[in-house]
Parts: sequence; structure tokens; C-alpha cells
Amino acid sequence: MAYAAFRSIGAYIPPKIMTNADFEKIIDTSDEWITKRTGIKERRLSEAGEASSDLGAKAAQIAIDRAGISKDEIDLVICATVTPDFLCMPSTACMIASKLELPNVMAYDISAACTGFVYAVSVAKAFVESGMKKNVLIVGAETYSSILDYTDRTTCFIFGDGAGAAIISATEDKSEAIIDVNCSSDGNYHDLIKTPGGGSLHPCSQEVLDQKMACIKMKGNETFKLAVKTLTSDVKVMLEKHNLTNADINHFIPHQANYRIIKAVGEALDMNDEQTVVTVDKYGNTSAASIPMAMNYAYEQGKIKKGDNVLFDAFGGGLTWGSALFPFSPKN
Repeated sequence: MAYAAFRSIGAYIPPKIMTNADFEKIIDTSDEWITKRTGIKERRLSEAGEASSDLGAKAAQIAIDRAGISKDEIDLVICATVTPDFLCMPSTACMIASKLELPNVMAYDISAACTGFVYAVSVAKAFVESGMKKNVLIVGAETYSSILDYTDRTTCFIFGDGAGAAIISATEDKSEAIIDVNCSSDGNYHDLIKTPGGGSLHPCSQEVLDQKMACIKMKGNETFKLAVKTLTSDVKVMLEKHNLTNADINHFIPHQANYRIIKAVGEALDMNDEQTVVTVDKYGNTSAASIPMAMNYAYEQGKIKKGDNVLFDAFGGGLTWGSALFPFSPKN
């Protein structure tokens, strides 16, 4: 039987930094207020003309190199993003495959907002376990700076740009296998986080442009409460299902949306600071790129070792949510 192993992690962090002090110059805010409200101190921005596929391809190349496979061994590319290169087509995954000079390969995007990378893990696992694919490249890539309204002081300082990637490969060793992935959604809460304009409901028009309807809109307080509740319950279900406790988790990697959310969820699950990976202060909320960027940070700090149990926990617009539990299983 084929199992799916989480072989490698990689990320691309744009070098351009925008600090809270920079926001003090353009909106009515302060470093103290932003830090207290979100825990964010700075975020990264892509360069002019740099698209999500550019960030994603750079992260993907690192993941491929670390996995120890050649490009022609990749038989599926999945990109999770809500800031695609193009509104409709081609997919950002196709652009990433092209920029990596991959041979003819199946490639497509997933739109699940901040839960996108966890959704991608789920799909990759299914493809591998079915025997249809052997090496799947999954990418979370976002250029949130392209959909921000920099006059909206409730959202513009929260988000940043970046990309993370991983290789999910077939293995016959059950000890290396991804243990479980659970994903779900509830469209009844669609109004909490959305980009209302530019799609088929409100096609591009002068009104959409004037009202900045193609920019992200978020109801922060309602989102905060639901996020804490959902993230906590999702992990509890996952751990109980597999007869595990918080002590069995080496690295808890929640979506990096807000430090207060991460802290509240961590306390509810009794995850200590040593277990919990936090990068929101450095990168802000990078949506689908958030979790792989955080995992890559911990990996490059030398904290994540072969065989360590990793737990993802995500929540995003849709609403969507999901968790993934697996042993980190690099070949070397």
C-alpha cells in the first residue's frame, strides 16, 4: 500500500520589509496599537511586477532541492492562493510549473484562503495514496499587497507577501505516513472575510474600482471569536481521534493570523511556547503561505527534526478550516 510522506519544506521570504513605523506615516495608527492588537511588528512585500508565481517558484525550488528529487519526478503541482497571477486563467500553479521548467505536468490552484495549504496537503495525500501520483509539489503563495486598501486602517497592516512549499511523496513505510488531514467549510459565514468585487457577482466596473471592492474586507471581532473556537475544537477532534495528547505534538504550527488568536488557542489546547511556532511578528498574515513559511522558519532554526510530529491548524475566509497531523519524514 502507498502512503504519503511529508518530505521537505521550503519558503521564499521577500527581502522588502514594511514596519509598523512605516504604517504610522500613511494611516492613523501606531506601532504600540498594532503590536497590542495583532502581535505584528513587520511584514514582507513583493517587488513591483513580482507575482505570486514568482514567489511560489522560488519557494518550490528550495523544497525540491531539499527533497532530493529531480524536477522530472514531480507529477502534480498544486498552488493554494487567493492572490493568483491572473483573475481567471491561467492558474498560478501552471505559471509556477513553467517557471520551474517542469515537463508536462498536471497543475491547478486551490482557493481556500488561509486554510489553502492544509487543503493542498489533503489533496496531495489522496492523490498519492490512490496511486495516481508519486511526488506532489504543494505551494502556498500570496501577494496580499496587491489586494490591500492602504486607507483601510482595520486591515491593511495585517497582511504580508511570501510563499512556502513542500513535497509530498509516496512511501511504503507506514511510520513515515501523514497520519490524518481534516478539512471543512461553512459558507454561511462568507461575509466575515471577503473580496466583494471583481468576480461574477460584482464584475469589474467603475463602482468596483471606486469603492475598492476588489480589496479584502474583514469583520475583525467576529472573525477573532469564531477563529479561536474553530481552531481549538478542530485540534481536539484530531487528537482524540488518534488517542493523542498535546504532549505527543513536537511542533504546533497554527495559521499566523494574529498573536492573540495563537495565544488563546495554544492555552486552550495546553500547548506550550516551546511547541508553538510563531512568525506572525516577522511576516504578518500571509494567508495560504502562512503555515509553510512558519514551518520553514522552525526548520531553518534547527528545531524540526526527522520523525518529529507536526500539527497544522488553519482557519480562513469561506469560511474554511483544517488541521493536518504528520511526522516530518525527509529522506536524509
